[in-house]
Amino acid sequence: MRASALAARPVGTQLPFQRASLARMCTMELPPLPTVDENGEPLSKNALKKLKKMQEKEARKAADKAAKAEAAAAAGEGGTGGAEDGAEVEEPPAYYSFGDDGILMSEASELESPRSYVPVRSLGAEGSPAIGEEVWVRGRLTRLRAKGNQCFLVIRAGGFFTVQACFFKDKATPRQSKEMLKWLGERTEESIIDVRGELVAAEVTSCSQGNVELQIREVRLVSAALPNLPFELDDASRSEAEIAASEADTTTDRQYARIGQELRLNHRWIDLRVPANLAIMRCQSMVCTLFREALLQEGFTEIHTPKLIAGESEGGAGVFRTDYFGQSACLAQSPQLYKQMAIASDLERVFEVAPVFRAENSNTRRHLCEFVGLDLEMAFDRHYNEVIGVMHTMFVHVFTGLEERCKDELAAVRAQYPDGREPPRFSEQPTIVHWEDAMAMLREAGEEDAGLDDLGTEQERALGRIVAEKLGTDLFFLDRFPSAVRPFYTMPCPDDARHSNSYDVFLRGEEICSGAQRVHDAAMLEKAIEAKGMPLEPLQPYIDSMRYGMPPHGGGGIGLERLVFLYLNLDNVRKASMFPRDPRRCSP
Repeated sequence: MRASALAARPVGTQLPFQRASLARMCTMELPPLPTVDENGEPLSKNALKKLKKMQEKEARKAADKAAKAEAAAAAGEGGTGGAEDGAEVEEPPAYYSFGDDGILMSEASELESPRSYVPVRSLGAEGSPAIGEEVWVRGRLTRLRAKGNQCFLVIRAGGFFTVQACFFKDKATPRQSKEMLKWLGERTEESIIDVRGELVAAEVTSCSQGNVELQIREVRLVSAALPNLPFELDDASRSEAEIAASEADTTTDRQYARIGQELRLNHRWIDLRVPANLAIMRCQSMVCTLFREALLQEGFTEIHTPKLIAGESEGGAGVFRTDYFGQSACLAQSPQLYKQMAIASDLERVFEVAPVFRAENSNTRRHLCEFVGLDLEMAFDRHYNEVIGVMHTMFVHVFTGLEERCKDELAAVRAQYPDGREPPRFSEQPTIVHWEDAMAMLREAGEEDAGLDDLGTEQERALGRIVAEKLGTDLFFLDRFPSAVRPFYTMPCPDDARHSNSYDVFLRGEEICSGAQRVHDAAMLEKAIEAKGMPLEPLQPYIDSMRYGMPPHGGGGIGLERLVFLYLNLDNVRKASMFPRDPRRCSP
């Protein structure tokens, strides 16, 4: 072992017998390590490494013991340097240390690094390091309580897994432990630190790893945080019920702080450290995984379509326009036209997970100008209900998968946002409500305007409540929408052209998906485009894709953020978007 490696361990300036111990260690000749095991098989690199560490540890103990003996003998023989002469009593080497690692620039390879980290979430769990073992952990310094001769740290890793680490003044090394306590007390919360400690059994109710704690042996500062956060994470982690209760409490003047949405979004990278908010992002990721899984099992192919297009994908004025080398272009409102051209290409079943752009000046709790679209399109045999069946199977896979695979995340979200404690209910087979029946339900419930061309937000919610009460499901398909409110590529109903073979999917009384059977005949498509007052020329390649044989097909487009927002029953879709974009926000 190099002298520099040993010298880095003690706190403060080395004492004489420490230098003697180090010198003795450096001059010791260690016996050669065995290269084979008891069966004559060559030892692995890991086995050799462990043997070497054990040998060095024993040598270090022997050197320390000999150095202490020499120092004690010298003090007794000389009769000077003791407490009676007023000189400072020498302390033995400290078993703990601290320091700043500086900026990590990958100077050492993984093999040269002495730290092998254990995930915080595994501490105290089955199969984790045993009680009494020393472990390294890395995490954020979430809380720090330093008082007198003791210091308690809470280390957070993985978003919402925490463990307590503690250090107490050592009577054998009072000066050095005082320095250690002072250094620990000066650390700022949210700094990233490495901690080496002995794992001991404990009962800590304030941490996720409540059955263990770490007795600190070493702390290294990896990255310091500024002392003043834009807002306190404890404040940002409270539920609305807790805040309201503190505001209503007349027995005290102390009330919990309310962190506004704009402040949160301006410092979104801090807001996402709130356990519930980080968990929402992980749930969002899992939805994408489950969406892909479900469709791949149904024989779908993932595609990637252009987001810079020459014309509006769905018509209307809600597009972001841009210059494309002197030509007019816009950001895609939907991959719709390209999904259909993929069906014409004999891909048969396709899906995409990609951004969608809508230049709609809607400042509601459920609208965004940029969101992630979960789109699918498929050829079918006889009826668009075949598409609805596949979509329902996909939603069931997503919902059951979230509950099975995101237990920790859902627990964190539901602790702060308890309105979503009950997952949405769904039926085994698709629940399909026809437009005419839905309007009758609404009129019966007192909605006088029901039966007009489209539904307002309040009518959607009212219909959701009615369907939930009558049919026992929070997920349903509303089909046969009026043709007037659907895009030009929507197939009309065969029995009544005023209605269409289209559908919306509702979750907890709000729309999360629009879909339909598409027009697959070029002549019919041209008439539909002209009837909407749109020019044919920008859509010519799309129309031409229908001229060479196109199977009947349909599909839908789901808003990822809206799906997550409604599944978890949050109060605003922006909580389900990592960095939301709305008419008033284009940063950070």
